[in-house]
Amino acid sequence: MKIVVFGASGPTGLQVVRQALTRNQQVTAAVRRPGEFPVTDPLLRVVRTDARDGDAVAAALAGSDAVISILGGSYTWKPVSIFTDGVGNILRAMRLHGVRRLVCVSSVCVAGTAAPGETLLFRTLLLPALRTLGRTAYADMARMEDAVRGSGLDWTIVRASGLFDGAASTDYTLAPSSIPGRYTARADLADALLSTTLENRFLGACVDVVTTTGTPRLTDAFRRG
Repeated sequence: MKIVVFGASGPTGLQVVRQALTRNQQVTAAVRRPGEFPVTDPLLRVVRTDARDGDAVAAALAGSDAVISILGGSYTWKPVSIFTDGVGNILRAMRLHGVRRLVCVSSVCVAGTAAPGETLLFRTLLLPALRTLGRTAYADMARMEDAVRGSGLDWTIVRASGLFDGAASTDYTLAPSSIPGRYTARADLADALLSTTLENRFLGACVDVVTTTGTPRLTDAFRRG
């Protein structure tokens, strides 16, 4: 499969690219600074692309079979639009080139409520604090989700919990929202994005990906990246 990865230079995006290459997939990494991209492979194409530039997005996406979007950023109090701007350009380019499969990353915080089974502490303190810290990003993610749902494409939205680095993918849980769990290893998120794309699973659905082993301490849930 020919897969275009937007947000490929981030920590999760690099995991997606490397895992896709180990599965012998053809990958286009759409990044702003291709000269700094740390991965090389005969199956890899690295192209200069700013997700806010519709023409650049369309050029990167031409000839592909599927798109994985891992666009994002850090917590900020300022207005955020990278999700709606970037994915909006991706949606338009997919329609232009007749590409139908889209898998994109969002957050469990977009749902606004804790999954059944979560603790009182998480429901009443931690989740509201996280939603406050990232309110501008989560608001933009919600707008992005609405645009994806209304796109008419073969979409899947993968919602992650608090991200952390792990050595390798684990026996994580991937299921329709909402499921309890506060952490998602980037290796697990990458595997979930790729598996969902390659196996054409969860069409027209939001799913949560939760890591269940080797997770950080509770206080680390405030870290994001």
